[in-house]
Amino acid sequence: MRLNKYYSAALLAFFIWGFFSLALKPLHSYPSLDILFYRVFFSVTAMVFINLVFRRNVIRSNWNHFKNMSPKQRKNVVLLTLGGGVFLSSNWFVFIYAMNNISVKAASLAYLICPILTTVFAFFMLKEKLSKWQWVAVMISAVSCVLLSLNHFEDIFYSLITAATYALYLVSQRKNSELDKFLALTIQLVFTAVILLPFYPEYSGPVPTEPLFYSCLFFIVVFFTIIPLFLNLFALKGINSGAVGIMIYINPIIGFLLAILYYKEEVTLLQVFSYFLILISIVVFNEKILFSRKNKSTTAINNSHK
Repeated sequence: MRLNKYYSAALLAFFIWGFFSLALKPLHSYPSLDILFYRVFFSVTAMVFINLVFRRNVIRSNWNHFKNMSPKQRKNVVLLTLGGGVFLSSNWFVFIYAMNNISVKAASLAYLICPILTTVFAFFMLKEKLSKWQWVAVMISAVSCVLLSLNHFEDIFYSLITAATYALYLVSQRKNSELDKFLALTIQLVFTAVILLPFYPEYSGPVPTEPLFYSCLFFIVVFFTIIPLFLNLFALKGINSGAVGIMIYINPIIGFLLAILYYKEEVTLLQVFSYFLILISIVVFNEKILFSRKNKSTTAINNSHK
């Protein structure tokens, strides 16, 4: 029963993220940089409040732990935490731009590619091994990206940049295990806000006055940033990364369906075939998890009949 809580948290997090376009798309008339400014500033305010009011013991214990580290450990924690903030804020900006200026499909495609791209980066940067089937999946995914770029280069370009920035964030944070995850995320956003603050007066537009902007921003900060991130961090305490890797596809599939059914974006036969190849690559990439489960269930059924 305890395990079900973690699975439910992960499912709910990715399900919520799938509907992100509903809050972000109404802001398409605002510059992407403005949306990033306000998302970061409001998220920082909310997360700092949560930490100072509800998590002071966590802050105190993490600070004591940090002080007791060796100088080399402290340096690594600082570099990984602040570097993660740069990757995350870059991902947010490119995703916002792709969603509002390119297409919902392009933004959704990014998170179909992301889990595979994350594993490829982990292979080169963390020396994590890939099975032969996972390499086959990477090749299939690469072919689909080439096909998508034939007539829609801009879509695949921004999809790859979005996926790459988030994949680099995930890979960098795999080694950043010394600090509480929620606290580390707060520090990353505070660091991002400090970097963005000097650029705000010169590069931001007029201060928004429409209630729609602040209504959408409230949903973006609370329902599409803090809540799903908290659920995701909670889920990682009780289930392995492979299970989370399967569930991450809930997000882009919902986004892709919204692009076609709700936003009425055009889809060519070549795009459908390319997305189909990506789905095949997903199954191939996760064949060990998918088919091992199937084999276990089959064994259990056979044993029950003995």
